[in-house]
Amino acid sequence: MNTLEKLFLENKAWIQEKLSANPDFLTHLAQNRSPDIFWIGCSDSRLHADEITNCEPGEIIVHRNIGNQVVSTDFNLMGALEYAVDVLQVKHIIVCGHYRCRSIKAALDRPNPSLPFADKWLRNIKDVYRLHRPEIENLDSLDERWKLLVELNIREQVNNLSHSQVIQKSWRWARRPELHGFVYGLHDGLLKEVCSMTPYSALDPIYEYDLDCLTA
Repeated sequence: MNTLEKLFLENKAWIQEKLSANPDFLTHLAQNRSPDIFWIGCSDSRLHADEITNCEPGEIIVHRNIGNQVVSTDFNLMGALEYAVDVLQVKHIIVCGHYRCRSIKAALDRPNPSLPFADKWLRNIKDVYRLHRPEIENLDSLDERWKLLVELNIREQVNNLSHSQVIQKSWRWARRPELHGFVYGLHDGLLKEVCSMTPYSALDPIYEYDLDCLTA
């Protein structure tokens, strides 16, 4: 049995198991849902938001990319963010990274000339490293530096969210959503919050939009 055949077989087994437990599963799934959470996670194959939070399909809207980054020129993410905030009216946005993230480790090293596109994306994490270089390099071991950069990157991505016009507009007129930075431990399976921001959090004025010219 090849890899794709196994996928189809497991898909059939999965839906049979779901329907055995709940005959209305597909009917319920087909209904419109209004999730309260928009989750921005890492592309790592070991991290699935629904699974690690024990949520049912439809409870979380998810966007994933390498290193759980919030980049203002990533129109895929920005479009999903706008939809989640303005249309779904989510109450919480979670940026979730994880310890032992290989993209974070790669950002601690020199660029890899054989992976030019990946290196362009990782440059954003390298910027986080550069901003916090003294704090990171003050640590003795690679594992300690790696762990700290994972957490600092999560904090920076939450800050990047707060710098977006989508978030600032919603904060001003709807007083939502709250922003959270989570880290997931592959060693223990647990989530931990490392930072948060609310509609009342102070922003550096250099990132604040002048919203007086817009209407709610």
